Amino acid sequence: METTIAQKLEALVKLQTIDSKLEEIKKIRGDLPEEVRDLEDELEGYETRVGKYQSDIQNLNDEITKNKLAIKDAEKNIKKYEDQQKNVRNNREYDAITKEVELQQLEIQISEKRTKEYQHKINQKNDDIANTQRILDDRKKDLKQKKDELETLSSESKDEEVKLLKEREKASKSIEERLLNSYNKIRLNANNGLAVVSVKRDACGGCFNTVPPQRQVDIRDKKKLIVCEHCGRIFADVETVVLESAKK
Repeated sequence: METTIAQKLEALVKLQTIDSKLEEIKKIRGDLPEEVRDLEDELEGYETRVGKYQSDIQNLNDEITKNKLAIKDAEKNIKKYEDQQKNVRNNREYDAITKEVELQQLEIQISEKRTKEYQHKINQKNDDIANTQRILDDRKKDLKQKKDELETLSSESKDEEVKLLKEREKASKSIEERLLNSYNKIRLNANNGLAVVSVKRDACGGCFNTVPPQRQVDIRDKKKLIVCEHCGRIFADVETVVLESAKK
């Protein structure tokens, strides 16, 4: 059985009512969900930074180990050359070995200097880790507080939200896919989340632009879906304004 325009509008109004209630629940939570996500991203960034510092320290320690081994090798070579000097046959051999000893001593000096530089960098990295960790601990406290606040607010409206979401799923199934997609798209672009509105006091209930009388007649007839020429919202009906009697 084909659905009439009036039935389609009725289904859209029902869905809009549910979505508006869900929006109210979200408003109660305010910016907390976004603040929680931002803090989680910030924490992840700090943890990544600490991990990078630790990785840098490991690499520097590896370099220190290499330099210490180089120093040991140089010391062994110096001892070997000094032993050879005792058995030289002429000054030329003695001078050559002396030069090798000096080169090994220079290698030791360079390795010791590098080791000190690497150790200084490690100390700086450890300071950076300590500072970052302090910030991280503070942010974790902030995150816990925000999560507790959000949990409190969510628990108060959780049952109602679950109920509304089930109702929304059911209501969505009664609307043809093309129309539902249009509805969702309009809601996404609307500041107040309204995709379906009525004409109130000769104006669109969404953007408040004037709706011509003939267009209002067409809206009341509900023979076709009519949207606002200015904002694209779907018109459900025209509200009749009843003026109160002037007070005596």
